[in-house]
This record gives sequence, structure tokens and C-alpha cells, in this order.
Amino acid sequence: MFTGIVEEMGAVKALRREAGAARLTVSASTVLGNTVLGDSICVNGVCLTVVQIGTSDFSADVALETMKVTNLGELHTGQKVNLERALQLSARIGGHLVTGHVDAVGRMREKRQEGNSWRIFFDAPEKALRYIIQKGSVAIDGISLTVADVDKAGFSIAMIPHTAKLTTLGFKSSGDSVNLETDIIGKYVERLLSGRVEGGVSLELLKGHGFA
Repeated sequence: MFTGIVEEMGAVKALRREAGAARLTVSASTVLGNTVLGDSICVNGVCLTVVQIGTSDFSADVALETMKVTNLGELHTGQKVNLERALQLSARIGGHLVTGHVDAVGRMREKRQEGNSWRIFFDAPEKALRYIIQKGSVAIDGISLTVADVDKAGFSIAMIPHTAKLTTLGFKSSGDSVNLETDIIGKYVERLLSGRVEGGVSLELLKGHGFA
């Protein structure tokens, strides 16, 4: 579990494709602190397991399924990536609860400067957009952000200079792909309200107890 507060930007050292998967090696410093083999690090919003640690880098295996549903396969040597270590229960949650399990790949539609900040518009597939609401939370490449507005094709966020300086959103441009993870709470609420699980909440149950 993560918070969506990026600790540092690392750089891709290598993406070695193997039979049905890949090995990703990333240069880093901050996230290497107290990290051991088997720990999780969020790379551009994707939860990966550390399988090798060096003095200035770490490696993780990327499964075929992960390559299919995220944009990690587009990474190239030298490219910057957002990094965050797994949440410690004693830490403040400055963003929101992020699992590192990407729902869909979106695409930056427009990046518009507004004063000292930026309004950024993203196109998103319906399977992700259904869980995105105005003033709700969304993780974009692992960055916890507040949704400014939603339209039929996607949504927008406001990016402050601090976020632009410390994350990859600062230099991404129109047409670039991004990993999207929607708020997990909305998914659980939908599942319970659907009545598809035994003992789940249904409209009939709500009516029977005077809530609808």
C-alpha cells in the first residue's frame, strides 16, 4: 500500500525483456534506504517487488500481465520515473490509499499554464473514468492528485509547482501515456451495492431498512 506522495524521481538503467516478462533496473537513492529484497516499490504507479539491490539502484521483475495493462513497456534507458516505498503504518497519509495496481492507461490531452500552476487534461477509458469524480482522488503515474473536473472523455487536475518539480508530470506533454489508478473505496462501494456478493448491500435491502 502506498500514499501517492512521490519520494524521488529515479532513472531507468535498463529494461531487459525476457521470455514473457522483463527485468527493470532503476537508479535511485532515497527509496533504497532500509529497503530489502522482497520489499515493494511503486514505480510510476505500479507496485513492483525488489529482487536485486545495488549501491545506487534496484531491480524488479515485470510480469507479462503488468506489461499489458501499464505503460512500463514504453520505458527507455535514462527516462525518469516516480518512486515511492510502501507505506509504514506509523507514517502520515499525505495523499490517499494507493495499491499500485493500475486500472488503465490514460493519455495527456492538454497541459495549460494557469498563473504559476498548470491545468492538465487527461483522456481515460470508461472502465477507469466511471470511478473518477470531481474533487475525488486519482493516482497518475503513482502521484496522488485531486480531480478538478470530469467530462465524457476524461478529467483534469491542477498541478502546483512543487508537484511539477518533484515528479514526472513536470515534463510530460500532450500525447504522453500515464498509468491510472482510481480510488479503491469507490470500487468496494460499487461491489457492495451491486449485491453480487453474498450478504451484499442491495436496493431491496436498503428499502427494507428505510434507507431508500
